[in-house]
Amino acid sequence: MTTTITSTFTSMETIRNTMEDLLANGIEREKMFADDAHTELKIMIPDDIQNEVIEIIQRHKPIETVSYHR
Repeated sequence: MTTTITSTFTSMETIRNTMEDLLANGIEREKMFADDAHTELKIMIPDDIQNEVIEIIQRHKPIETVSYHR
């Protein structure tokens, strides 16, 4: 199954840094979407790596992180 993780940040710079960290850990760029209007980062990943991805995101201190399972 697939999980979509949506995290809200205080700046686009933090989102870019988070994306770089995720890329360095093997998450494909095509699975990430940065929303400038809402300062959000959305990532679509397999369920089995959800905890690892959330751990990486938390290093960048998001305001909020929500997961949706499909």
